[in-house]
Amino acid sequence: MTLHPQAAALLESLAAAGGPPLSQQTVAEARRGAYGFLDLFGPPDPVRSVQHRFVPGPTADLPVRVYRPDTAGDGPAPALVYFHGSGFVISNIGIFDTPSRALANRTGCVVVAVNYQKAPEHPFPAPFDDAYAATRWVVENAEDLGIDPARVGVIGDSAGGTLATAVCLKARDEGGPAIATQVLVHIPAQFGVETTSMRDNATGLLLEADDMRWFAGHYLSDPADAQHPYAAPLSAPSLAGLPPALVVTAEYDVLRDDGAAYAERLREDGVPVSYTCYPGMIHAFYGMTRHLDAASELYDEIAAHVRQYLSAAGPARGEKEES
Repeated sequence: MTLHPQAAALLESLAAAGGPPLSQQTVAEARRGAYGFLDLFGPPDPVRSVQHRFVPGPTADLPVRVYRPDTAGDGPAPALVYFHGSGFVISNIGIFDTPSRALANRTGCVVVAVNYQKAPEHPFPAPFDDAYAATRWVVENAEDLGIDPARVGVIGDSAGGTLATAVCLKARDEGGPAIATQVLVHIPAQFGVETTSMRDNATGLLLEADDMRWFAGHYLSDPADAQHPYAAPLSAPSLAGLPPALVVTAEYDVLRDDGAAYAERLREDGVPVSYTCYPGMIHAFYGMTRHLDAASELYDEIAAHVRQYLSAAGPARGEKEES
C-alpha cells in the first residue's frame, strides 16, 4: 500500500514547520521538540481520576501517573503498566497524558504510566531497571492501587515497547512479578542491523534511520549492550515462557522488520502472539487520534486483546491466540 493520505498530510505539515532532523539536534533541542507531540495527540479525554505518585527505583524515585478509567467500578480492576515512547532519550509521561487517558478509557484498565529515567544521563540499563522496578511495585501494591495483581499487563510504544518486553524477559528469568500479557507497538528489538525496512524507510517518515543511530549512541554506553537481551530482545536465546503478546508495526517505519521478527520469534518459541502491520502508517502513529484514524483502530485492537487476557475469566496462559 502507498503511504496513507492522512499520514502523508501529517508529514507534509511537519516538514513545512522546518527544523533540522532529530539526529542533528542536541539532546536538549530534541527534548524541547518532543513537546510537539502534544498537538499531534490532541486534547485529553476525561477519566475518573488521575493520581500522581512516586515509585522507589534503583537509583531515584520515579514519577508515575495512575489513570482510573471513566467506567471504573469499585472492585479490583485490571491494570496496564505503560512505558511511553522516547528513543530512551526524550519525552515524558506529561507529553503522553492524552494517550494514557485514552488507553485507560478504551481498555477499562487502570493505567500506570511510568516516567523512567533517560539517557544519556542514565544509559542502559537504568531505564530498563526503572521499568522493572515500577512493574514490581505495581504488582506488590495492587491492593493500595485498587487493582487485581493477577490481571496486570505491560504495554509500551517504540522504546517503551522494548522496555515492556524486556521487563517480561526479566520477570520470566527471575520468577516474577506475574505479567498476564504484553502489548508492543512499533518497537526497536535490535541495534546495528540494517533491515529492509531500515533501508527502505530511512528518511522522510518521521523516524529516520539516522535518528535510531542517534538514540542508540546515547542509550548504549558499551558496544556489548547491543547484544544484551534486556536492551535488544531479539538477542535473547529463547522467548519461551513469556506472556501472550500483541505486536504492532507500521508499514512505513524503519522498525517494522524488528517488530515482525520479534513476533515470529515469539511464535516459534510457543508464545501466543497476534501480529498486525498497519498499512500506510508511520512510526509513532500510536496515540495520534487527532490526525490518524488508524490510531483509533489500534486502540480498538489493544482493547480487544486486553479484554481477552485481562478479563476475570481470560484464557489460560498457554492457550493459543489467532495470529
